Amino acid sequence: MSQTTNQTERLAKAVLIASILAGVSYVAAWDRGLPQVVELTWKGLGVGLLAVYAALNARSLNGWLLVAVMAFGALGDVLLGAAGLTVGALAFLAGHLVAIGLYLRNRRPKPARSQLALALVLVPAVVTVAFLLPADRAGAPGVAFYSLGLALMAATAWLSRFPRHRVGAGALMFVVSDLLIFGRGGPWPDSFTVGLAVWGLYYFGQMLICVGVVRALMEGPPPVGEVSA
Repeated sequence: MSQTTNQTERLAKAVLIASILAGVSYVAAWDRGLPQVVELTWKGLGVGLLAVYAALNARSLNGWLLVAVMAFGALGDVLLGAAGLTVGALAFLAGHLVAIGLYLRNRRPKPARSQLALALVLVPAVVTVAFLLPADRAGAPGVAFYSLGLALMAATAWLSRFPRHRVGAGALMFVVSDLLIFGRGGPWPDSFTVGLAVWGLYYFGQMLICVGVVRALMEGPPPVGEVSA
């Protein structure tokens, strides 16, 4: 292994640690009266650094697709506060579409029937729940439209060759985080506890996706019939 490769690996690990620190510490920025640019930069830093981590490890089109997924996520984080829910959601939706492409390129050869059934049920279930949650019923169709992309992302992640305990679980955490957002002000209050759950599930879901895909790509495609669970 060359010295340059060693340096890149060390830098990537440092960036991942910095991302975790930024993601966890962002909670400290809430309700502090910080300038918007400071708070939004802090918010976008966690997943933005995941994009840098993915870029440092990218060796193929799959790797660069992951970079795009994380970059759109970071952009969505910032735009939600800077330009509103609709614009931010469009950035996230773009990321979901890229992620779907990544997962379809890396399909699990022979998924178990139970896992296939779970993925098939997941899509209509998420869209239906998302449609029913918003207190503002006028916005429910738009929420359902966005949730279709979200649910397809999670379903294709679950059926991909990437390890389910990281990538599949991370995608499901992303889904739950968004459902909590849709239900704030409706079934559950817009409280600190709910906000903490939203951010924690989202950030750590993205981290699991990023690290899981990076490590799987570094290991290369597994032998036929030996895909990680």
